[in-house]
Amino acid sequence: MVRMGKSCLPVLLGLSQLLVTAADAKPLNVLFVVVDDLRPELDCYGAEKVGTPNIDRLAAKGVKFNRAYAQYPVCNPSRSSFLTGRRPDELGIYQNQMPVRRKWPDAVTLPQLFRSSGYFTAGLGKILCAGTDEGGAYAPYRDDLSYDRFFNAKEHAPKIGSQGEGRRLGDGSIPWARWLAAEGGDAAQPDGILAAEAVRLLQDHRDEPFFIAVGFHKPHDPFVAPKEYFKKYPLEEISLAAEPDDRTPLLDYSLPNRNLFSSFGERDQREFKRAYHACVTFVDTQVGRLFAAMDRLKLWDSTIVVLLGDHGYHLGDRGWWNKVTVFERGARAPLMMWVPGIDSMGQNTESIAEFVDLYPTLVDLCGLQEPYKLSGKSLRPVLENPSKPWEHAAYTQVTRGVIGMGYSIRTDRWRLIQWGVNGEGGVELYDHSSDEGEYYNLADHPEYRRIKKQLAARLKKGFPGLQK
Repeated sequence: MVRMGKSCLPVLLGLSQLLVTAADAKPLNVLFVVVDDLRPELDCYGAEKVGTPNIDRLAAKGVKFNRAYAQYPVCNPSRSSFLTGRRPDELGIYQNQMPVRRKWPDAVTLPQLFRSSGYFTAGLGKILCAGTDEGGAYAPYRDDLSYDRFFNAKEHAPKIGSQGEGRRLGDGSIPWARWLAAEGGDAAQPDGILAAEAVRLLQDHRDEPFFIAVGFHKPHDPFVAPKEYFKKYPLEEISLAAEPDDRTPLLDYSLPNRNLFSSFGERDQREFKRAYHACVTFVDTQVGRLFAAMDRLKLWDSTIVVLLGDHGYHLGDRGWWNKVTVFERGARAPLMMWVPGIDSMGQNTESIAEFVDLYPTLVDLCGLQEPYKLSGKSLRPVLENPSKPWEHAAYTQVTRGVIGMGYSIRTDRWRLIQWGVNGEGGVELYDHSSDEGEYYNLADHPEYRRIKKQLAARLKKGFPGLQK
């Protein structure tokens, strides 16, 4: 049992504003929202044509991280990492089919730590991607050690929510690449049902410390949302990725299967992107329902709110319509946090954050004790001063066929990608000061030899798998 420290009270050391008097003090709650496959294609991140007023509200209210990165660009490895505070190399989890409990039965997940510290904990939807039940059997999303209450909305969705207009994209050979403008409205979709359950739990547990994790399923494929959301995005107004003709040719390992989407014509591409945007706006509406409950129940002054996507996503960039890359598009995802009592809320930060930092950050903010040595570092200094210099790099990795693994480091200016333990599959170097899209590989340019060597040394220190 992990005891809750005194500093878990809202009278937090180092904060300049007191929330309540000592006599009325109680632990800070946590509302932890994970949106599946959400890239920074949001109005608050500059995508003005994508309607996300509720997520934008949190971005304006809290601290918005403009450069936050997943440790692995696939659902289960990413979530296993930030929910245990360990890097994928440390866990050895690189696929969706490996539940963290099967490989690490004694791991203490983030919600599990809060549960053992006296909090009511709930897991709604997809938080852990591959979970287990009490007997250790595979149970999608479920983890009985982490939650007092678990709720899988997919088990409660009515059939009408799977009916409507839609089709498979391209030649139809990719089963998940399909969209559906569904009948039945929000209440017929799992994410609408999740939002309703989350609102109920906020209401029922508002007077006790809680850690409520809500895992929305969309915009993950297949792209299903109520038909009303598709109408917000006329097909002829969808713009496709524009890339320079003189871009550097891709290395063999940069994409897992670069011909996967070769059957996509322009209409397929527009429909794919429209469906993704429709799903994003649908989820944003559900997030708004949570925030409306927070308003009504007056929970903002006692609740930390975290919202993130679990990794990045490509929407036609480099001809790719999926994740599983360590490019900026595959590794970077939205992250925003509201922490009551910190004066510097309402700002953006360019400081680099890793999702593995979330566990130690919440431990720090709530005064809990680390169950073991966590691999990330607390983001509290950034939250308290978003413009403060922050010497931090982001490390992302992905498996890739016979080469084994690709490793990436993202610093303030550079991204270095190394394919294989010794770079035997090739190396990529991108200068973000002039090439945000990572189109021009500088790794073979002699004038960048020193930079490449320095980054390679930092890369080796950042990955346990490279230190053997």
